[in-house]
Amino acid sequence: MSELHPAAQHHPHTEWFDTARLGLFVHFGLYSVAARHEWVMWYEKTPVDEYEKYVDFFDPDLFNAREIARQARAAGMSYAVLTTKHHDGFCLFNTAHTDYNSLHHQGRDFVAEWCEALRAEGLKVGLYYSLLDWHHEDFTVDFNHPRRNDPSAREDNARKNFARYREYLHAQVRELLSNYGTIDYLFFDFSYPRVEEGWEGKGHKDWGSHELEALCRQLQPDIIINDRLDIPSDLVTPEQYQPTSPMSIDGVPVRWEACQTLNGSWGYDRDNTAFKPISMILRMLADTVSKNGNLLLNIGPDGRGAITAHDQRILHEVGEWMRLHGRAIVGAGASSFTPPANTVYTQRGERLYLHVFDWPFGHLHLPGLAGKVRFARLLNDGSELHMEVHEPSKEALATRIGGQPEGTLTLKLPTRAPETILPVIELLLSPDAL
Repeated sequence: MSELHPAAQHHPHTEWFDTARLGLFVHFGLYSVAARHEWVMWYEKTPVDEYEKYVDFFDPDLFNAREIARQARAAGMSYAVLTTKHHDGFCLFNTAHTDYNSLHHQGRDFVAEWCEALRAEGLKVGLYYSLLDWHHEDFTVDFNHPRRNDPSAREDNARKNFARYREYLHAQVRELLSNYGTIDYLFFDFSYPRVEEGWEGKGHKDWGSHELEALCRQLQPDIIINDRLDIPSDLVTPEQYQPTSPMSIDGVPVRWEACQTLNGSWGYDRDNTAFKPISMILRMLADTVSKNGNLLLNIGPDGRGAITAHDQRILHEVGEWMRLHGRAIVGAGASSFTPPANTVYTQRGERLYLHVFDWPFGHLHLPGLAGKVRFARLLNDGSELHMEVHEPSKEALATRIGGQPEGTLTLKLPTRAPETILPVIELLLSPDAL
C-alpha cells in the first residue's frame, strides 16, 4: 500500500490545526500605501525603480501587532498569519540578504513584533512568505511578473541567474525559521508550473522545493507547511472559493484550509467596497467546518498599519457570534448525518450542531435522527426546542402536520429566528447514535 498523502496524515503537532478551525490572515506591506490591491505592481506594470518610492512613504506608525492579536483572539481565532514578504519583494523582517526591508528603512522588525504579540495572546504563530520576488535582480520574468510586456524581457532573462535567486530564497527562509522562535505554520505562496502567453511558469524545480521543505523541517520539526511549493505537504489551500465537499486526494480525506478575503483584495484596497456581508462570512465558516476544513479570514491594514473601521466591525461581529457559538466551530468537524435543506451540520463528539442558513416556519425535519437525540436547544441562549416524531402514515389535516419519512425527527421552532446572525441548534445525541 502506498504511503498516505502528507495532508491525510495526523500527528501530535498537527492536532492544534485540526481543531482550530478559524484563523486570521494579515496582508501588509508597501502595497498598503498604494492602496490599490497587493498586486498593484503587476496590474500597473510598474518598474522596480518607480515602485521603490513607496519605501520612502511607508510610515506604519499605527501598526500594532498586539492589538491585532487581541482582536483575533476576541474573534475566536486560534492562529494568525502575517505576510513577511509579498511578491513585491519588500521584507517586514530583519534580513542580512537585502536592504529592502522594514528594519533598514523604518527601523522596525514587524515579524519580531508579530511573533511576540501572538505568543502573548496565546495564538499559534503563522508566517507567509512569497516565493516570487519582483524586486530581486535574478528573479526571471514570466507571465506573473510586472515586466512581462517589456520588449527586452526575454533578453534580460538570459542575463539573470535564477540559481542565485533560489539561494536567496532559501537563505531568507532560514532566517525566518532561525531568528523568531517557534513558528507553528508556514504559508508559502505560490507555484504556477505551466506555460502561459509564451512564458514558462515556475514550480518545485525552480524553488528547490524538496530541499527547502527539508530545511524547514530541520529548523522547525513541528512546523505545518502548506501545499504551494508544488510538492505534497501538510494541507491543501483552496483560495477564494468554497469546496462543495470535504477535500480529498485519491479518495482519501485531507487536511485543508480555505483562505478568504473580505472584499476580493488581500492588501488594503481603499476604493474596493465589494465587502462580503457578515452573514455570508459566518455561513462560509460553518460550511467550511462542516467539511472538515479551516477558514483563514483575511484583513488588510491600511497605509499607516491600522485595522480599518470596516475590518474591525467584521472581527467584532465574528467574535460576538463565536462567543455564543464557538463550540459548534472549534474542535468540530464533519458529521455523517444528512442535514435538511439550507442548513449544515458540524459535530463534536456527542454534540451535533445544526447551522440554519434560512430560518423556516414552524418546524424543521431532520432525516435519520428519530430516537437518536436526547435534547435539543438553541445554542445562543440554551433554550429547549420541543422534539416530535410524525409517523409516515399520519394524515395531514387542515391544521395538523402530516407524516414524515421513516426515521425523521421534527423540531418545533419559534416563529421568530433567534436574534443572532446565524442561528445554531445544538442536538445532544444518544449513545447509540455515535
